[in-house]
Amino acid sequence: MTPAEARRRFGAARVARLATADRAARPHLVPLVFAADGDTVVSVVDHKAKRTTALRRLANVAVNPSVTLLVDHYSDDWEQLWWVRADGRAAVLDAGSACAERAVDLLVARYAPYRRRRPTGPVLAVTVQRWSGWSASGD
Repeated sequence: MTPAEARRRFGAARVARLATADRAARPHLVPLVFAADGDTVVSVVDHKAKRTTALRRLANVAVNPSVTLLVDHYSDDWEQLWWVRADGRAAVLDAGSACAERAVDLLVARYAPYRRRRPTGPVLAVTVQRWSGWSASGD
């Protein structure tokens, strides 16, 4: 799969999995909604119920900004299987900053729940350094 095709499939997906690691290299994996803008992928800490607003993914990025995002497609017709991985460097943008507001605008345009209630939390921005993927059909 070419990087361009990987980027296209990634951008069309509705949910991704974010892998981070803490200072001791302990992995942490969470699903998230996102918006892709070229080689930047953004997500926001929103109002959905969470045990705490001090999210582990944000703490991990503060000490280890290397992250991976994964989207995939499963089907019982295994000729339809594919996955895309985006490896990059993440940063946490302060809520309300110009860059964060642009990211939230992209997310609001993509997800109806955000149009009903605009997120106000910090934004996670990933600068993708490598797009890779695999497809059973060889695309």
